[in-house]
Amino acid sequence: MKPYIPRVIDTLLDEYLETFGAVTIQGPKWCGKTTTAEQRAKSIIRFQDPDQAQTNKMMAELNSSYLLEGDYPRLLDEWQVVPSIWDAVRLAVDKKQKEGMFILTSSSVPVDEGIHHSGTGRISRLVMRPMSLYESGESNGSVSLSSLFLSSDPITPQKSNITIPQLAFLMSRGGWPFSLEKSEKAALLIAQEYLVSLAESEVSRASGSKKNPQRVLQLMRSYARNISTLASNESIMEDIRANDLSFSESTFYEYINALQRLYIIEDVPAWNPAVRSKTAIRSRSKHELSDPSLVVAAMGMSPERLIQDLPFMGFVFETLCIRDLRVYSQSMGGSISYYHDRYNLECDCVLHLRDGRYALIECKLGGSGIDEGANHLLELKHLIEQHHMQAPSFLMILTGSELAYERSDGVKVIPIGCLGV
Repeated sequence: MKPYIPRVIDTLLDEYLETFGAVTIQGPKWCGKTTTAEQRAKSIIRFQDPDQAQTNKMMAELNSSYLLEGDYPRLLDEWQVVPSIWDAVRLAVDKKQKEGMFILTSSSVPVDEGIHHSGTGRISRLVMRPMSLYESGESNGSVSLSSLFLSSDPITPQKSNITIPQLAFLMSRGGWPFSLEKSEKAALLIAQEYLVSLAESEVSRASGSKKNPQRVLQLMRSYARNISTLASNESIMEDIRANDLSFSESTFYEYINALQRLYIIEDVPAWNPAVRSKTAIRSRSKHELSDPSLVVAAMGMSPERLIQDLPFMGFVFETLCIRDLRVYSQSMGGSISYYHDRYNLECDCVLHLRDGRYALIECKLGGSGIDEGANHLLELKHLIEQHHMQAPSFLMILTGSELAYERSDGVKVIPIGCLGV
């Protein structure tokens, strides 16, 4: 058996199992949900097992509680295939009043058909994402994100071992655990195959009706072309219609909703602090996918081609940074937004913690953008202080460069290859 690669979510999952009767782990397929759940499960039922799928569906209709029989924690893998199992789990937890009875995994948000109760208080939810660079072993983790919130002391200089060519490969490979044991050539095929799977089956399954694979690919390409931007949905639709005049608005949103249900599209909402009038602050969500490899694959690019287009690589780098920040901050209740106003004052990431603390973060692939990024952060901090709002815990520029250090103005410059939990 292959050794288990620890995930940041492990500790949080254990805490949830000690607190709730059931925990559901949601996230894109192939990100490691089942493997992580298996480390804790004492019994397993796999709802996508082709040898048992039909039997399980019939049993769920006749006597769903039978499928829940087994040692605890019992793993119900890809439970969304049999949505009625959700209510059966809720009732079982209500009846036995025990913690850590069930772990449910799902690669898509199920349609509510067959689900009659939210499960609040009985079934807790965790989102799992593709591997961060720290989890996959590429980041040395020498700068702890949680420590930055705990201490205002200057950081100790550190060095990342990730070069720009290596970074281009890591963006293209993505955070899929299955890829780590492969050759570089084979690892790059995984994201490409993921895209094919989305187009040919997953989007249709998530939406409940057959979708055109070519249209899925067209939409993914247009979305990827506008990654980490505030492009309007109308402009993305127009981009698609350049090759498909019959692509309607309703069709567009059907496909978008399916990709959101599959945890592929994970846009970043706008932050609207009371420092400008509401009309001066951008409110549109910023386009993001759950893993940078999906962007690269959708664009039909290779690591070498990515390096030849450094401006676009900078946008993909932001997707990588957002993925890793979401992973590292999860145990702190972290959430990500962005700031952009009509005066072109912007901040790529505003990382909020559940206790109200927050950080202002810019993502700059190379060193040439560091001064500009620092100026944006300092200007936004000054604006916040002028309006007597809570100040950010720290200002940080995430880079693709080698050295971690603190500038004389207090802005921390951290390579993504140094950042960790």
